[in-house]
Amino acid sequence: MKDLHTACILVDQEEIFTDVSKDIRLILENCLKEKLPSLNDIERLFLTNEKEKRAVLKIADFLRKKVNGDNVSFVINRNINFTNVCYMGCKFCGFAKRSDEAGAEWISLDQVVKRAKEAWRRGATEVCIQGGLHPKLPGKYYRELLISLKKELPELHIHAFSPFEIWYGAKKMKLSYSDFLQDLKECGLGSMPGTAAEILDKQIRQQLTRNKLSTDQWVEIIKTAHNLGIPSTATIMYGHIDAPRHWAIHLDTIRQIQTETGGFTEFVPLSFVHYDSPLFLENPAFVRPGASENEVDLMHAVSRIAFHGLIDNVQVSWTKLGAERARNLLSMGVNDLGGTLMNESISRSAGSNNGQEITEGEMVKIIRSASKIPVRRNTLYKTLKTYNTLEVISGDEPLVSREGRDPLSFLH
Repeated sequence: MKDLHTACILVDQEEIFTDVSKDIRLILENCLKEKLPSLNDIERLFLTNEKEKRAVLKIADFLRKKVNGDNVSFVINRNINFTNVCYMGCKFCGFAKRSDEAGAEWISLDQVVKRAKEAWRRGATEVCIQGGLHPKLPGKYYRELLISLKKELPELHIHAFSPFEIWYGAKKMKLSYSDFLQDLKECGLGSMPGTAAEILDKQIRQQLTRNKLSTDQWVEIIKTAHNLGIPSTATIMYGHIDAPRHWAIHLDTIRQIQTETGGFTEFVPLSFVHYDSPLFLENPAFVRPGASENEVDLMHAVSRIAFHGLIDNVQVSWTKLGAERARNLLSMGVNDLGGTLMNESISRSAGSNNGQEITEGEMVKIIRSASKIPVRRNTLYKTLKTYNTLEVISGDEPLVSREGRDPLSFLH
């Protein structure tokens, strides 16, 4: 009981378990004793009432501080989506276009390299590269892209290709996932985004993706990458036709993979953006318009609790939620603000209006406004710089014009 008492003191000396049900109290007390919640426990944490929720948030914030202190990190990077042409027909996606649609694009390798060089000059240590599954894209395109980038920018970390793209490229090349990924690693692939996960509950996933990349295939590809020494992020896309049971299954699946491979660097909840998503527009009576405020809070906090001791970094997506909402989640278990991005296409295509870039200086201001310590990191969470309290950052202007919008207006 001494350890539990000490933990309670560290969470602001509050009576956090007052008016909390016995089962929630037991789950949270076990977490403070370093016992991971079960699948059913995770689901129960998502179903808390208001008083129970306050206890969940406080425990999540305690665990964040225990692991990360008051450091909040970000990476200077650039998103490059080389094509938005895709014929997979995932129901939630507002990004994909047919090749003959207005706005369809497939940029050349030279253009990809040009954008990466521009990012490098602006201080980027990473490019995040993903694209649609263009029917005319040759399987060798992925390796050629890596070779082209590494030839010009050998020190730049390439974080690229979702498991769906790996599935597609391996199929085109008639290679096993292992052989295809090993070749990409030798060509310069540093890590992978753990996107295309959506919901790993098989029933819901089939409705979202028509099972074109099944849960088993996603898991196999991610495990194969990890076993080859290619780390990845992990994500969840929630707030549509899903429910707490599905979220719990998803988190537990990620946890099982991490226990086996240790290859996940971070977990990133992605709230469903409904505005221009076919999933919502075609079924507005059936599909929810994104996660509620309560669900957003709990998703980040419960993730911190569920992954404690396995995945140290919980990231908030400012492109999905906006800078102010992201800042508020820094007291609910979140320790990372993601990347500066410079360009952002996928959330914008679904109707998000939170902008395409938050600059280095703006990241520092957001973090300081939450009474946290700003830290610039690389892709794999190595600290590159810790900003002291008096340091003024005079970085680049946003790469893309904001047309008068200020993502930090809430601070003024």
